[in-house]
Amino acid sequence: MVVLVGWLPEGTSSVACARSGQLAEVEHHEVDQNKMQGKDFSLQVPDECLSCIFQKLSSVDRKTCSLVCKRWHSVEGQGRQRLSLFAQENLLPALPKLLTRFEHVTKLALKCEKKLTSIDDEALFIIGRDCKQLRKLKLKGCKQLTDDGMEIFARVCGPLKKISCGSCGFGARGLNSILQHCVNLEDLTVKRLKGLYEGPSELIGPGCGKIRRLCLKELFNAQLFGPLLAGSRHLHTLMLSKNSGNWDKLLDIITEHLPELVELHMEKLQLSDRGLQAVARCKNLEVLYVVKAPECTNVGLSAVATGCRKLRKLHVDGWKASRVGDEGLLSVARACNDLQELVLIGLNATMTSLSPLATSCHGLERLALCNSETFGDPEFSCIATKCQSLKKLCIKSCPISDHGMEVLATSCPNLVKIKIKKCRGVTSASVDWLQNNRESLIVTLDNGLPSTTADLPRPPLPVTHRAPRLSAPPNRSPLAKARLAIVAGGSFVACTLLRWSSPSGSGSSSPAGA
Repeated sequence: MVVLVGWLPEGTSSVACARSGQLAEVEHHEVDQNKMQGKDFSLQVPDECLSCIFQKLSSVDRKTCSLVCKRWHSVEGQGRQRLSLFAQENLLPALPKLLTRFEHVTKLALKCEKKLTSIDDEALFIIGRDCKQLRKLKLKGCKQLTDDGMEIFARVCGPLKKISCGSCGFGARGLNSILQHCVNLEDLTVKRLKGLYEGPSELIGPGCGKIRRLCLKELFNAQLFGPLLAGSRHLHTLMLSKNSGNWDKLLDIITEHLPELVELHMEKLQLSDRGLQAVARCKNLEVLYVVKAPECTNVGLSAVATGCRKLRKLHVDGWKASRVGDEGLLSVARACNDLQELVLIGLNATMTSLSPLATSCHGLERLALCNSETFGDPEFSCIATKCQSLKKLCIKSCPISDHGMEVLATSCPNLVKIKIKKCRGVTSASVDWLQNNRESLIVTLDNGLPSTTADLPRPPLPVTHRAPRLSAPPNRSPLAKARLAIVAGGSFVACTLLRWSSPSGSGSSSPAGA
């Protein structure tokens, strides 16, 4: 539109001219909008940017967007790196086409319900053959998989680094095949493996010896993993949960061969002080969980504290056996000065041990005490006064009261959050008082009593006027959401195109998630 400045027809005012100019601009804007209607702006967006937009959508919307057109269908499939499938037997006919579409998948989960027939060895072979970029595999409830199928898969699969199997049909021979042929395997999780106790008793060997993380859970004869444990010299994390058998002897053997062990979880094992004394040989241990081991006493905890002086996290659950107390905690206070997180469950700790702990462990940031009959207001005041670095505190089922809560108003300057649960002596009045004195502190109270505030009338919420923001309404279609993301992310697209078009970054940079 051309505007002539400095000339007005005779008899016309400047106001009338301004109004006519505004009308002309409105008509011109309406014409431009009519021309833009029906135009697909996604055609101007590169496939890489479109893939980034798809990654910001939910799983349901992403699947719906893949049905818009052939291009979106292809881009969505090429950009997907995680895939989860129902591993039923009827998956086999559609499996080749699925893997052709999602050829860049690096993480695959195959799950089947207990009462249904799962995929067999043929389907697993197709997965290993076609998924050349597969790094992580999870198998759950695949009862029709056998040792032969796992051996064939291990020979044809790509550079697999992590595998998790639970409630599957194969056994020790299948696991040995995975450990021998998957030379890049670093993470192995085995849960409720049916073939281990139904098949022949075969020891699980170390394979290539590159395992860094090993999780064994709910296994009837987990002692078969002894050679694997002893041969994994680079093992960093070991998690043992609800496995049968005597673990004292096995820990006595394998701990001599685990110089790099940093994290150890032991839950519901047949474990005594002998096993903890074997754990004390791991000089580089930093994280230790001893959960529900009623046979462990102060002797075992003292041995661990003396041998593992680098401990940063310590969780001890005495399971109401009352065999661990002040004597073991005093050893922790004397030896483990780098402790940052301490969780004590079912331990009757008193001022005798808590005061040295609070004084010696200057970096203690997270503390939890649960189900302790001896942790009252004096112990609470001691912790609050001396733990200057404490950030999170949890007290559960302990005999503290409102009087103990008052100390937090002037102590623990770095405390961010405190949680009080099932402590009948603490009322909501003390919590309100504490929050009024320390507004930045987050206090959560659950005293196990029925709430009385539910029946009280709630005041109306204040009406706040917020600036409108660009967002899709709940009933907007996935296609509209994607188009809106393209329009709203114009600066992102422009920056991406500018970066790709520059000579310096054309070969080294790529869009995130592409």
